[in-house]
Amino acid sequence: MKYLYYPGCSLHSTAVEYGDSFKRICKQLDIELKEIDNWVCCGTTPAHSSSKFLSVTLPIFNLKLAEKDNIDNLLVPCSSCYSRFRTAVFEMENDKELGKKVEYILDSKFDNKIKIKHPLEVFSNDNELKKTEGKIKKKLDGMKIACYYGCLLTRPPEVTNFDSTEYPMTMDKILRNLGADTIDWSYKTDCCGASLALTKSDIVKKMSKDILENARDSGAEAIVAACPLCQSNLDLWQKPIEIEYKQHLSLPVFYFSQMIGLALGISSMDLGLSKLMVSPFELLKQKGVIRV
Repeated sequence: MKYLYYPGCSLHSTAVEYGDSFKRICKQLDIELKEIDNWVCCGTTPAHSSSKFLSVTLPIFNLKLAEKDNIDNLLVPCSSCYSRFRTAVFEMENDKELGKKVEYILDSKFDNKIKIKHPLEVFSNDNELKKTEGKIKKKLDGMKIACYYGCLLTRPPEVTNFDSTEYPMTMDKILRNLGADTIDWSYKTDCCGASLALTKSDIVKKMSKDILENARDSGAEAIVAACPLCQSNLDLWQKPIEIEYKQHLSLPVFYFSQMIGLALGISSMDLGLSKLMVSPFELLKQKGVIRV
């Protein structure tokens, strides 16, 4: 199967381990990726916080570039990028005046031919689950995982149309297929503070603490995320949270692509596990997932 691929800024920089592990599992599972040529930033939070017009124009510009490849489906792994792409299409469909302005500035009609998908939607379909199961080299048996979706994948539901708004199970389905035990917990879709990490760090610290605490108290040994902002906040802030709130957390925060990669037998180096701030290696050794 061949898909268009939009990595966004994060998967080429601060979340390079997400991008690398994602591309490696796709190769293992015979999923061909065609990265959009000359793509630009989708605008993320700064654009939609300052200019609705810009926040719609940037993703639509990328979709117009994507149309040149004549591939129907576009994979967008970053939840923030995914949200901006889906929102832009929604606005083009529902705000005709705005749509005309975007088409004018891009000097091109928007035909809305490409389906925007998050990789979780692809890896959770029955065919991919079966294919993945047939290539598993090391089951993740005994690993108690909190699947953390964050706030962008499922909201607003009329825009993303992704699983359940409050209690999604797509990632759980994928992890269970790998042998892991995904726990029942209350903070699956709560916000971690996202891009406020640099400007309102006290807020991010408190929101991330609540998520980490709930995961730990619900029996999780690790958290699995699908968003660079979520992974970064929960991983980077753990040590400061432990110091300030005088408690022990020590929860590795993986990307779902790294977990799939481990089950497929891809090396920890190739999956970028050493880049995690909370080391996952002791847990992985205890569970027999890796030897060293």
